[in-house]
Amino acid sequence: MAATQRPAADASRYPPIADHGLIGDLRTVALVGTNGTIDWYCCPRFDGPSVFASILDADHGGAFELAADVPAKTKQFYFPDTNVLITRFFAEDGVGEIQDFMPIAEDPREAGRHRLIRRVVCVRGSLPFRARVAPRFDYARRRHTLRVDNRQAVFESESLVLALSTSVPLEQDGPDVWAAFKLNEGETAVFALDQVGDNVAPRPCPLTEAEHEFAATVRFWRRWLSASRYRGRWREMVHRSALTLKLLTYAPTGAIVAAPTTSLPESIGSGRNWDYRYVWIRDAAFCLYALLRLGFTEEAAAFMDLLSERIDVRGCADSSGPLQIMYGIDGRSELPEHELAHLEGYRGSVPVRVGNAAVDQLQLDIYGAVIDSIYLYDKWGTPVSSDLWDRVVAVVDWVCRNWDQPDEGIWETRSGRKNFLYSRLMCWVAIERAMRIATRRGLPADLTRWRRVRDTIYRQIMQRGWSDKRHAFVQHYGGDVLDAAVLMMPLAKFVSPTDPKWLSTLDALREQLVSDSLVYRYDSQASPDGLQGSEGTFSICSFWYVEALARAGHLEEARLAFEKMLTYANHLGLYAEEIGRTGEQLGNFPQAFAHLALISAAFNLDRVLG
Repeated sequence: MAATQRPAADASRYPPIADHGLIGDLRTVALVGTNGTIDWYCCPRFDGPSVFASILDADHGGAFELAADVPAKTKQFYFPDTNVLITRFFAEDGVGEIQDFMPIAEDPREAGRHRLIRRVVCVRGSLPFRARVAPRFDYARRRHTLRVDNRQAVFESESLVLALSTSVPLEQDGPDVWAAFKLNEGETAVFALDQVGDNVAPRPCPLTEAEHEFAATVRFWRRWLSASRYRGRWREMVHRSALTLKLLTYAPTGAIVAAPTTSLPESIGSGRNWDYRYVWIRDAAFCLYALLRLGFTEEAAAFMDLLSERIDVRGCADSSGPLQIMYGIDGRSELPEHELAHLEGYRGSVPVRVGNAAVDQLQLDIYGAVIDSIYLYDKWGTPVSSDLWDRVVAVVDWVCRNWDQPDEGIWETRSGRKNFLYSRLMCWVAIERAMRIATRRGLPADLTRWRRVRDTIYRQIMQRGWSDKRHAFVQHYGGDVLDAAVLMMPLAKFVSPTDPKWLSTLDALREQLVSDSLVYRYDSQASPDGLQGSEGTFSICSFWYVEALARAGHLEEARLAFEKMLTYANHLGLYAEEIGRTGEQLGNFPQAFAHLALISAAFNLDRVLG
């Protein structure tokens, strides 16, 4: 779909995507800029309508601004081993900081509050601060009323009510409130934003309570992270990635969203803007691998429950299949896509989309990701139940009947279906991993048929997926386009990492798709994907490249590529979906796929380095 033409937006009104940290309560998140502004927040859950969305419309999207009221340099970091974010302001007369966090409610009666706390502390000298709270409900489509009573404000819209309590006086300015205050060394101010309703009443947040909530939130994240078994190199980056994946988890169902944002562009002004606040089966399955590797079995069990419930054996009766490629975080299957034409879009990048039409695509590779995750869970977690095994058998039987059909592929192209090599590869993985489970556990399965289909897929890929012209495995049958997705071939144990054909493919990818260790998915000019504009390098592919190099024995090259890739993270160790030509982060942020790939690359590279 072509992007609507509008006058170019003033880029200076939008902070770089990378200039953000993330806080959350395992139900939703907020993006906090290095300038102290919360410019993205959906309440009460990831896929709910936005309350603050100035990252998508600087003038009309709504924001929670809080910063030093004098010229100041800023720095941002996470309180060690937690998801508590600290933004520091360095001014001529003092140093102050904002401690941003969302308490994890252990009392079920408080789970609906979704409290967001902003604790302001002057740590040296004295410093004036200024705050402005300007919610714009339902993606800035609904008006709200406002009641202000000295240190409390209630913003009420038709479908959502938020209460702001503070330790400083508030002033009203139309539909918004603001505050100006000065802190001396050792003094603190608190802002707490709650969702309120029938069962959750407005509640002040005095300084002592905020201090208690801060300590409790720190304890929660440190207790959770202490379960990690990773002791290798790059521990800080691996643990930051794990903490990020946990933040992207919707606790009520165990769902892991692909990213917590919508419509942050893959290329400025191109229209490559998508809503990622849903559960991609592929992404979640790979996340399971990463978390299991680190020892987080509770998250793996929750995902297994979610996955088991989503497998619809009735879909095995036709070509539609027993799984969709994505679901809502509550498991819903309908995700209608529409555009929010009233929003300007990040730096003028339209359209802003809600929902995702790719939900109806056929992507056969998801079955390999799913069965592989079940195989790993059975191996490292808990043996699969008899009910889950029955579903696995139904899925694999369906794959055996339907693997040889064109689909939209892993990259969700909108240019029609093709016979993608990666889709065939992951169908092979689905059957091969199921055979391993059945053999190891002695479970009932038609192994003779499964083996025959598995071997047929293998021979087809070797014959039709290889290009004599490129001396490489290619994106789809009948073409010569390279695709970084084939980096999964040795990672999935389909081909030896030192096979001459694979080494030749690795050389071709390095020559055509790799730039300073960064990897493009494919050449969109050589293989039109139905979308306008170009895109940046894909972070997950860059980490796949590191693993492929390591497995091929190119250890020095692999380590250098990994270390280079780490320099492209933002100041907090977070990655968006893509990295642009000059190193800028592009696409939805942060991206689960990138962080799980980092964990996998670090784990396997550390192992081979010894």
